Amino acid sequence: MLSKPATTAIQLHDIIQNRWSPRAFDPSKPIADDDLTALLEAARWAPSCFNDQPWRFVVCVKHNDDAAWNALLACLAEKNQLWARHAPVLILAVAMRDFGHNGQPNRWSAYDTGAASMGLCLQATALGLIVHQMGGFDADACRLALNLPADCTPMSVLAVGHQAEADTLDDRFRAGETGPRQRAALTERFHFGRWPD
Repeated sequence: MLSKPATTAIQLHDIIQNRWSPRAFDPSKPIADDDLTALLEAARWAPSCFNDQPWRFVVCVKHNDDAAWNALLACLAEKNQLWARHAPVLILAVAMRDFGHNGQPNRWSAYDTGAASMGLCLQATALGLIVHQMGGFDADACRLALNLPADCTPMSVLAVGHQAEADTLDDRFRAGETGPRQRAALTERFHFGRWPD
């Protein structure tokens, strides 16, 4: 399979260096139950403000509940559906609006849910799986299709599975799949001491 390790200023741990977001999923390979549990455990042990754990994940496994999986797939932007339809697992990451311990607004819930999602992604990399997170979805459609409560914010849909060859993708996605990974320079995003003038 295609490997695209990050080009970094200094060597990173292999799991971080090799984590990326392919779109080519192998629809013939389901995720083992133990592997899926490991992904969820990795998310569960993320840090959070007051240890509130404001994340909720709605896990839709195609071979276990085809109706739920299709319902979440239908919430994706049409362009994302073209490739995500091959992922055996789709997961909706949700941030709860308020703290559980006092009912007050939790302005860190989205941040904490992102941390939990990253834990899931890194564990997937460690297991030889791939994850592609998407913002291209209809949050209101998710609310209806998956019976979400009013006090939450759908943050992302994660497609999870085994990697397939890039040539299985539609032409519109192949160049992005095989092209080099890019990031802004460290000096453009990280500032020491103060924001630059």
